[in-house]
Amino acid sequence: MSSDCLFCKIVAGEIPVEFVYESDTVVAFRDISPQAPTHVLVIPRKHIATINDIAPEDEAVIGHMYTAAKEIAAAEGIAEDGYRTVMNCNEGAGQSVFHIHLHVLGGRPMTWPPG
Repeated sequence: MSSDCLFCKIVAGEIPVEFVYESDTVVAFRDISPQAPTHVLVIPRKHIATINDIAPEDEAVIGHMYTAAKEIAAAEGIAEDGYRTVMNCNEGAGQSVFHIHLHVLGGRPMTWPPG
């Protein structure tokens, strides 16, 4: 845990949020600034700052983030119509909280390229 990390504080219960998904390794909650009708963030309980910091021992956690995304999409009713998962790495790509997180977006048509 990083003491100054917003998402670590959420995982620790210091900042209350309603989880839409929870397991031993990840939690998920709605983005406070949604970019689609469904916009959920899936985060590992373990602090990993960026994709560049993922270690070989984190592979199961990363895989579980995507399994959670699939389950969330089904629960939110967006799995059949389609949804997007996005993970940004570093400021230049739009990462604003330095604790990896997988965006699950759906409920509207997605354009390409994303921008």
